[in-house]
Amino acid sequence: MLDYKLLEALAAVIECGGFERAGAALGLSQSAISQRIKALEIRLGQPVLVRTPTLAPTPAGQRLLNHAQQVRLLERDLRQALPTLDSASPRLRIALNADSLVTWWADTVGALCREEGLLLDLVVEDQDVGLRRLRDGDVAACLCASPQPIAGARCLPLGRMTYHALATPAYRERHFPHGPSHAAFHRAPAIVYGPHDQLQHRFLAQCGYRGPFPYHLCPASEGFVRLAVAGMGYGMLPLMQVSERVAAGELASIAPGQALEVPLYWHFWRHSGQLLERLTAALAEVTLR
Repeated sequence: MLDYKLLEALAAVIECGGFERAGAALGLSQSAISQRIKALEIRLGQPVLVRTPTLAPTPAGQRLLNHAQQVRLLERDLRQALPTLDSASPRLRIALNADSLVTWWADTVGALCREEGLLLDLVVEDQDVGLRRLRDGDVAACLCASPQPIAGARCLPLGRMTYHALATPAYRERHFPHGPSHAAFHRAPAIVYGPHDQLQHRFLAQCGYRGPFPYHLCPASEGFVRLAVAGMGYGMLPLMQVSERVAAGELASIAPGQALEVPLYWHFWRHSGQLLERLTAALAEVTLR
């Protein structure tokens, strides 16, 4: 039988990013956390963590983390059936992209969270890399752009988010007076969300440009919009986030008729309990555009 206190320590170390913070989260000393990890490794006969160059689970540690995520959800169902066991609020750790978080996510899951007393631990990741978190056992579910489910998980298509290359009319007139061109793309500053963000590159490739381009790096969704409205660059933005600014004439497309469709998929572990099933049912009702 697994000692779930040891498994809890492993999950806390990965989720908190270190032994000291894991101890604080569990009300234990750093030494106690280290001892639990050591005991787990002795019992398993192999390491569960790689300490350098960065803290990360080994393949065995990833398997244990995946199991821990599913056990948390199943325990929640058991508490609901037997409420005298524990009255703690259920918590789900989920990876999702920033654009979903600032647009449709809260409206979609809010009612369920209120009804179930559900607490969310949201990890913001680019839609192209969120699946890695699930594979590593760091989250119970994720939103990402990959349609390929990983072993032991299911995948539900949610639809597509439509992105346009938007900037202020003054910026467009200054940098793209004759519309998109290789020369303009080479000189005009863009806005990129983060080092893993490939939306800008896909848009440029769609326009036939694959060369270098200047860009601001802004890993904050609202800050991204503010940079665009300030005339600092053009960026790939979902219309559902900035429809009012477009209607008011604050932002306009630098390439009318050009858009980028990004599919979103909900990935979650199989056999993870009723709560995740209900959350998945709520997400299945979303309409993206």
